[in-house]
Formats: sequence, C-alpha cells, structure tokens
Amino acid sequence: MSARTGAQFLRGLNDGREVWVGGKRAGDIVDHPAFTGAAHALAEVFDLQHRAADACLMPDPETGEPINVSHMIPRSRADLEKRHKCLERLAEFSVGLMGRTPDYMNVTYAGFAGRHDEWSVNGNEAGAENLVKYQKLLARNDISLTHTIVHTTTDKAKGDAPTGHDDVQLHKVEDTEHGIVVRGSRILATLAPFADEIAVYPGHPMPNAQDAHALSFCIPMDTPGLKFLCRDSTSVNTNRFDNPLSSRFDEQDAFVIFDDVEVPRDRVFIDANLAVYNAVMLTGWWPNIMHQTMIRAQTKLEFAYGLAARMAEAINASQPQAQQMLGEIWCFAEFARAAIQSAEQGAYEYGNGVWFPDGRPLVALRASLPTWFPRVNEIIRLLGSHNHFTAPSAAELASPVLRPLLDKYLRGANGVSAEARARIFRLAWDFCGSALASRNEQYERFYLASAARNLANAHLYSDRTRANRLVDRFTNEDIPELKPEPERLRAAG
Repeated sequence: MSARTGAQFLRGLNDGREVWVGGKRAGDIVDHPAFTGAAHALAEVFDLQHRAADACLMPDPETGEPINVSHMIPRSRADLEKRHKCLERLAEFSVGLMGRTPDYMNVTYAGFAGRHDEWSVNGNEAGAENLVKYQKLLARNDISLTHTIVHTTTDKAKGDAPTGHDDVQLHKVEDTEHGIVVRGSRILATLAPFADEIAVYPGHPMPNAQDAHALSFCIPMDTPGLKFLCRDSTSVNTNRFDNPLSSRFDEQDAFVIFDDVEVPRDRVFIDANLAVYNAVMLTGWWPNIMHQTMIRAQTKLEFAYGLAARMAEAINASQPQAQQMLGEIWCFAEFARAAIQSAEQGAYEYGNGVWFPDGRPLVALRASLPTWFPRVNEIIRLLGSHNHFTAPSAAELASPVLRPLLDKYLRGANGVSAEARARIFRLAWDFCGSALASRNEQYERFYLASAARNLANAHLYSDRTRANRLVDRFTNEDIPELKPEPERLRAAG
C-alpha cells in the first residue's frame, strides 16, 4: 500500500477500538455525532495529498511507491524546504486548527528513524532496529498515528515524572513469549478516535523513575486492553454555515488507559531501559518536530490576521485602535514566518547524515505562542464586540419572513450583504469564542509545555557565547580608577 485516499482512511476507523465519549462507548466512529465531522475532515486531508501531489507526495526511496513527503528523512536544506511546502499545504486545510494531523507523527518518526543511532545506545540495538522498520511501515501504509507522551497528573507535588515506581503511570509488568505486557495510564492522545495506531515515546527525561517506566512502542488502536476516554465533544453540529470550524475540526483529546496490554516484541523500541529513554530526546527531536508545529502555527496566525481584517472591513472599523490591533496580529504572523525561514536557512547536519532546522528561532517562537494566541482571540473579540452575537443562522437567513428584515438591518458597510456579514462573524466567533475555540486556546497555552517553562528552558539551554563576550568587554576592562593610589601614580608616571 502507498499513500491512502480518504475513503481508505475512513474504512480503517471502525475496527472495534474502545473509545468512550459522553459516558458511553462509541461504536461507529465515522458516523458518531461527536466524531463524524472531524473523521470526514481528516479524510479530506488524505485526499488532499493526491490533489496536491506535486507538493505532498514523493517516491519511497526503496519501493518507488508514492508516500507523503512528511515521511521524508531530510538529508539537506533543500529537503527541509521541500517538506515545508507539504506541511504548509496540509496546515492550510484546517487553517492550523488541527495540531495533530498525521503529518505531525510522520515528521516525528522520520526524525527518530534518521537518528536511530541515538536509540541504539546502552544495549538497545534491537529496539533501534525495530524503530527503523516501523517508520517504513508507517510511511508505506500511510498510517494515521497518535501519541501519548505525558505522565498522568495525580499529585503535582510529586513532579511531572514518576519517582521510583508509580502504579498510576504506564509501566512494564512482565515479559511474554511474544512481547511485553504494560499497565497504567498516560495523557493526552489527541486525534485518538481518528488514528490507526498509538505511539508511546519519551516526552522528557525521568531522572528518578524506575526502569519499568522507560518504554517506547507503537500498537494498533484496537489492541485488547487499550481504553480511550475522550473529553466532551465540541463538534456541536454538522452545519457548516452556523459552525464553519467546530463542525469539522474537533480533533479530540483522550485519556489513555493501558489495562494489561500486550505489545508485540517487534513493536517495542525501548524496553525498560532508562538510560536510552532519558537520552533520545535531547538533540534533534525538538527542532525537527517544531518544523511542523511552527508551520502550522504560522498558518493559524495568518488566518487569524485575514479573518480579523475581514471583520473590520465588514463594519468599516477604521479607527486607529482597530488598525493597531490588526497590526499586532500581523506582527505575530510575520515574526512566526521569519523564525521558520531563519530556522530553515540555518539548518545543519545533526548527525548520521540527517538535517534538521536550527532550533534557536523555533524555541523562541514556541515560547511566545502561548501568549500570542490568547491575545489574538482577545483582539478578535474586541474588534467584533456585540457583532459576534448578531450573526443570523442559516435557518434565519432561509426564512422568507426574516430574510428581508435581515438584508435591511444586518447588512455590513460598503455593500457587504447580511449573509456575507453573518458568514464572517460566525466564522470569527467559532475561531475565538466557541467551545472549540476555548479548547484550542487551552491547547495553545500548553502546547509543548507552558510559556513559563519554555521561557525558562530558552534561557537555561541558550548559547550565551556572544552575549558573554559583549558583556565581558566591560566587566573585564582594566580601569585605572580601581587600582590603589600608589599604583595609579606609577602608571601615570
């Protein structure tokens, strides 16, 4: 099999997986009211790769069959530029609202496989070999993959990773004839109802955990013992006029329970090996995956700028305050674009012949986005004010009684019709004020850790070589006034 179509993707979802939503186990994922909009939206993503084949498809290096470009193991700056075009096309489909379209994990595992040498340390050669084989399987079967990498929070005082053994957290129970048995829980499997398989890998080091917690593997969603508990759906209905975004882009998030799940031996990449677990994420993972995440974020910011500008035009909001707020969103989008371009231009080989972007501008961008996105939502709310609540529905616009009144009293400025105005403000509210918008703002606030943690890490791991040199010029300067008086007199002498 090579790159799949949307129909092929949808056929793979109803496999008997144990997905719960609203207190009930979901049966048919494709037609379930909570999932159908996003399921069909993701099917469109799979179809999009064929419509945009020039940007999104490439031949498999070994078989020649078409695979998505996001599976590429980049070997040059040109490869990263090629991947950028694919990632941008995919992000544009959901205007950046779906953070976990399959290309996210495709890029992740391409990076892992490219740096398999990092995984083969401390006696983990077999795990690294399994990882390389799995990445080829992922690409050639066009698997939709979700992940769960965050430890469950039961007591924040205990920290963000297990200390010693913690039976709440995912851990290995035993070896079997065919693999290993794991038990415990993890968060947060975004895209879970719409994935074919789920991945477990390190999110950050666990310096004080027992080896049993140090695991990495990938298994199908219908593996016995896997349970997914979804948050409340924000997909309120499928009416694309009334809910243009939430009707189709709720990618879902799930709490994952591993109830004595057997993982086949050839799907295990780290088997209770803490040294490997704590080492593999420390070099190229961040800049590689942030290439995808920041292209997605920049697309979302640019959409927000266009949407806010269209709102202002619809009601002729040309006051200086409105123009200033529009310029603020533009600056966010432009800073994001420039950071990505800088990261790509500064790309270099990270080892094993693999090229990733320069991580510095992407780290700075990642630390800024958790505050930028809430501010963007605030600006759109301020620009729209009460107009967000005077956007008639499709049913009201279709009413022969109401339509003439709406055309007269709820039209926009400069010839904008009542229907066009309603489309703009319903789209804006779905972006900044709906249940989907609230979820997405929370997602962005803590995406790849909070702003506070990212800012602290940006400082702790920064290269201060030049900054120190600039400061040292003054702090190390030979200043005569600091010398004892006799020595000053001799120097003047």
